[in-house]
Amino acid sequence: MTSEAELVIGLVSVSDRASGGVYQDQGIPALEEWLRSALTTPFRVETRLIPDERAQIEATLVELVDSVRCHLVLTTGGTGPARRDVTPEATVAIGTKEMPGFGEQMRAISLHFVPTAVLSRQTAVIREASDHAALVMNLPGQPKAIKETLEGLKDADGKQLVGGIFAAVPYCVDLIGGPYMETDPAVCKAFRPKSAIRAK
Repeated sequence: MTSEAELVIGLVSVSDRASGGVYQDQGIPALEEWLRSALTTPFRVETRLIPDERAQIEATLVELVDSVRCHLVLTTGGTGPARRDVTPEATVAIGTKEMPGFGEQMRAISLHFVPTAVLSRQTAVIREASDHAALVMNLPGQPKAIKETLEGLKDADGKQLVGGIFAAVPYCVDLIGGPYMETDPAVCKAFRPKSAIRAK
């Protein structure tokens, strides 16, 4: 049983080929590397590498939230239009609230790079139980796109041009009763209303 004071993040890579050993998974290492650069709050990760099977994706997400008691679960892979891409369907199925703004912003960021961003179907949900809740978000499959959507776009001087989705994650986790998350502003400045900012 996890203490609610400890931030627990689930990382799920959904890929038939990577889970089958055809090639090495790049999603989980990319997610973990970015989180370790962005978060100043201590956290631990729970990782899962699974195939594009809807029932297994749903069961994995439920396990990570309900049993492992993750506060945040990030998936990578399985969000395109191909027949085997069912991560968004599995995510919506286990959620109690949809959070469509995250997917909208991910596509808006990716459209700065590729016109095929409109084919991406990333979404986010909150899964709630009586005494616990978690934010579950689908991210792109490519490490470069993962970093871009989490962090946003910056100019050569480091000025933010387009906000990344992770800026809104700590406050969302606050609102669903999770631990207070702090970030390195040089990587990703977390946004909270002034009334929600804790004194250091």
